[in-house]
Amino acid sequence: MVTSIHQLDDGAWISVNDSREVNVSDLWWLARSDFCDCEMADFLAEGFVEVAVDPPEVTARIAGQCIACGASGITDWLAVGRVDPDTGTFRSVDTESVHVPRKRTRLAYPRDG
Repeated sequence: MVTSIHQLDDGAWISVNDSREVNVSDLWWLARSDFCDCEMADFLAEGFVEVAVDPPEVTARIAGQCIACGASGITDWLAVGRVDPDTGTFRSVDTESVHVPRKRTRLAYPRDG
């Protein structure tokens, strides 16, 4: 099953299969991140920069800032949810859990727009 993803409203939303699913302004706990020098970055998401499908995950690079130290920038790739390959149902990740950004998505062709 093909998964369609897009950024909407200047990076404020990620649309999965033509449904607004993930929005910015959440706080994310980032571990083992190069984003800032904090052991655990308390990252405020401000905008989606790139999105990609890395089956079954939907991944994104997110612009924002660490509210603990004030560093701002763009994360490495973060999983924002998963798409069930049989039904196409999207389930977002729990942003309150700990996340580990990856240097790049395994998918060679990120999607945006």
